[in-house]
Order: sequence, then structure tokens, then C-alpha cells
Amino acid sequence: MRDGGRLSAAIEILTDVETRHRPVRLALKTWGDASRYAGSKDRAWVSGLVLDMLRRRRSLGWRMGDDGPRAAALAALHVFWNWPVERIAEAAGDEPHGPGPLTQAERAALLQPRDLADAPPAVRGDYPDWLEPSLARAFGDEAPLEGVMLSERAPVDLRINTLKTDPEQALKALAPLNAAPTGVLPNALRIAAPDPAQRGGSLETIPAFSRGWFEVQDLASQIAAQAAGDIKGAQVLDLCAGGGGKTLALAAAMGNTGQIYAYDSEARRLADTVRRSERAGIRNLQIRSPVYPDPLKGLDGKMDVVFIDAPCSGSGAWRRHPDTKWRLKPEALAQRMADQDAVLDLGTHFVKPGGRMVYVTCSVLPEEDEDRVAAFLVRTQGFVVRPATDNPDLTRHLTDEGHLRLSPRASGTDGFFVAVLEKTK
Repeated sequence: MRDGGRLSAAIEILTDVETRHRPVRLALKTWGDASRYAGSKDRAWVSGLVLDMLRRRRSLGWRMGDDGPRAAALAALHVFWNWPVERIAEAAGDEPHGPGPLTQAERAALLQPRDLADAPPAVRGDYPDWLEPSLARAFGDEAPLEGVMLSERAPVDLRINTLKTDPEQALKALAPLNAAPTGVLPNALRIAAPDPAQRGGSLETIPAFSRGWFEVQDLASQIAAQAAGDIKGAQVLDLCAGGGGKTLALAAAMGNTGQIYAYDSEARRLADTVRRSERAGIRNLQIRSPVYPDPLKGLDGKMDVVFIDAPCSGSGAWRRHPDTKWRLKPEALAQRMADQDAVLDLGTHFVKPGGRMVYVTCSVLPEEDEDRVAAFLVRTQGFVVRPATDNPDLTRHLTDEGHLRLSPRASGTDGFFVAVLEKTK
């Protein structure tokens, strides 16, 4: 495909996302299915531009003085892809594939964009207006800067599976992808974010990946799993296991000792947990599926750790799923808060005296984080807050209450919240 055709495709896809309120993943698939002529490089280019447009949707519109998808595409190429205006003009005017020649207003806006310093905080930070009070609570005057970092392209983080290998061997295996230690956790590696117009190297091409040597897992998620503490030989319940990323991390920390139980309210999510656990060499896992009656029977009051990776808005992962910040609505946030209260209350039935509940969200919104913990402590007797980490590289991220708040700007990770609640004896 020529650049003009690629540019037209990106504008078409963003229009589809916004007019039909579709997840970008589905819009990209629809375009791909209808565009068999597009090669892998074309698809990577188009996908990269669409995601960058969504990451910076409001600030791009401000710069151009135009909130339309076409303006966002032109501005993204100039501001974030460093295309000269003449190259953009050539692609736009490419007959018959381009979206049409640049107008005088578009050319002027590209050459002299509006200054973002004059924009409201939510525009500078690229998030919806209605979330501004919440993000200001979390980050104060730095909320727009946090928003900018939540709009950056994310790296690929990996967790070394110590049941199969060690950091030295893993690094050798990943040398073709230029993986490097994060310097925060000994078993965490990072691959830098690829150029948006290029296909990144594929983990599937590394033989050690299929052997279970490592798992894709953001560093913040790995840190959250570490908050469970020393769990070798313990009884652990992962109450919202989902696809099993944290289940696998917890099981590896246990070294195939003790017992870990994985449960999720939706049975279909647990299918990946089974497959991934087999590849990872985990032998101490029990799946408790909701397809069976009373799936958590026999666990009441017996768990050393109840790990709650609660359903949430996903605001901490906006850089990976940028369309979700524009699709999030107040009603959905309220429902998530109710879900979080419910799963915290459920967890109390299984933790034993002296045991811990670890409450985790991939959210930066206080309503889903410290507010839920505070509300839980008001309605529930017999639990006290413990510091969420004693790792000296991470204690600076503890809040006054002892909770852990991570963000791309502060910790170079996705946005995560972790609270540790101990049940008194």
C-alpha cells in the first residue's frame, strides 16, 4: 500500500471507532478482513497510527483546531511521527488512494499549531473532562503530565518463569529482541516499545517462549503479585484469576509448593489459565470453575492469601488500550465500584486469621482504589492495613496509608494500585 492509502485507512478506522462506539480491536479486524491486499507492514503502520491518534485524541484536535479523525491523523503524523508537512501533503493528495489534498487551514495548523500550554488540563493530559476531578485527586497539579505518560506507547514487559529457567538463560534466549533487565525486580525484563510504523519482533519466534521460560506481564502487575509476600508452602486463592497472568506469577513464587486456587466469575476466562499453567510447568494449581455448584466449597477461613485482582476501569492501562478511556462512562465506573465492593466482601470468607487479602486494580482513579479500601474498613471489622511493599526500590511509591500507587510517570509501569489488608487474629 502507498502512504495515501494507509492514511485513508487510518482515518476510516478511527471514524468507525467513534461513530459506532466500537472497540478499536474490532474496527481494525473489520478493516483487515476487508483489505486482503494489505500486507503485514501495512497493517502494522495503520494500526500504529490509529492507536497513536486515540492516545492523543484531544491534544491533536486542539493543535489543529479541528476534532475530526482526519485532523487527528494529519497531526499525529507531523507531531509524533515527525513527518514534514510536504510529505503529509503528498500522501493526502495521492490520487486515488489518499484522503484528499490538504486545505489551506490544515496546512496552516500543521505549520503553526495551537499552543497546548493554553489548553485545559484534560486536553493537555488527553483524558475526558468528567475524569478531571478524579485524576486531580490522584495526582494534583501533575495530572496532565500523568495523562501524557498514560498516552505514550508502552514497552513489552516479561516475567522470567523461575520454574523453567533463570535470568541469565532468559536474557540469552531473548537477545534477538533486545530485552533488558528492568532493575526493579530480578525476574522482570523489558523490550522497548517498537516504532509505531513497524512490526515489533515476535515473541512466538523465540523457541524458549513456547517452552514456558517467560510470560508477557507488565512490571506493575509483577510488583502487585510480589505484594502477596513469602508464599512458599502457603494456601493462596486468586479470586479474580481472569486469564491467569497473576496466577502464574503467584504459582512461580510458590515454587510449586503449597496450593493455589484460581477462580473467576466467568468460566471462559479460566480457559487460558489452564493452557498457560501447563506450559509454565505449574503443578500446585487447582481451577475452581463457576460451572460447578459451590465452586469455592472447602476454602472458607483457610487461605493464607486471598489475591483480588478486581474488575476495574482499566485506566492504568490506557497506553495499551487507548480507546477504553474514551469509552468509559460514569455509569460503568459506578458499576465497577459496586463490583469491587462485592469481591472484597467475598474475599473475607476465605482468609484465615493472620492471613492477608491483597486488593489490586489496574486503575489510577481513587474511587476504585483507596476509596474502596476505606469503605471496606468502615463496614468490615477485623482487618488492618499493612504496607503494600518493603522493596526499597518501591517504597517511595507508597501512599500515606501504606498503599502502593504506580503510574507510567512515577514508576515507568502501567498504572496500578495495591493494598494489603491483614485479618487480625
